[in-house]
Amino acid sequence: MRKSVKKRMNELLEILTVERKIEVTALAERLGVSQVTIRKDLDELEDKKIVIREHGFAILRSSDDINGRIAYHYESKKSIAQKAATLISNGDTIMIESGSCCALLAETLTETKKDLTIITNSAFIADFIRKRANFQIILLGGTYQQDAQVMVGPMVRQCAQNFYVPLFFLGTDGYSQKTGFTNQDQMRAQAVRDMAPQAEQIIILTESEKFSQHGIVPLNLQEYERTVITDNQVNDTIVKELEEQGIAVLTV
Repeated sequence: MRKSVKKRMNELLEILTVERKIEVTALAERLGVSQVTIRKDLDELEDKKIVIREHGFAILRSSDDINGRIAYHYESKKSIAQKAATLISNGDTIMIESGSCCALLAETLTETKKDLTIITNSAFIADFIRKRANFQIILLGGTYQQDAQVMVGPMVRQCAQNFYVPLFFLGTDGYSQKTGFTNQDQMRAQAVRDMAPQAEQIIILTESEKFSQHGIVPLNLQEYERTVITDNQVNDTIVKELEEQGIAVLTV
């Protein structure tokens, strides 16, 4: 896909993330392209199960759908994933939580590393990379959330307790000075809390815009050694605030 098309796709997804449902004619007008071009873009997104076409409208699928979240701000997320991959060596065993940056990290590892063991609660990630590398993939058990394609519930904790890894990579839905990193879903937040004690260090992968968003469920990670990898648009005040909490910040 040419860069200009990638940029248009990202803008299209940003509009849909806000509007949820919009007329195809209005979408073409806002993006400054023809309706033929927009229909081609929407056909591609529909094939990837990111949008639904309905009577002249484009509708974004569930915000939990990970295919849509990967496509949103793809370039920034891929850069974050590539930076995170530099922390991992061939032969390592790591833990990865569900999330779009985490899925792109797993994909990047298939391109750059060998002989890894990846422990995850994400059925999406396990399937996403299964044909791309000979990594050992350990999928933690639990209750399956269909849209997010992730395992949650008490079985996640029971399974995770069988492992101890140097690095645990996770995403976040938001951040606030009062509560720290947050998630929108109680069950997925609890899965993060259950996996976190089984790692020496936690690496949080997130685009800078998440620092202006507030999820409703605190992840409660303050007791762990943490590193944040984000893009270079992050506010300097946020970086200073994180560093004062003892959190290392890496930007790309």
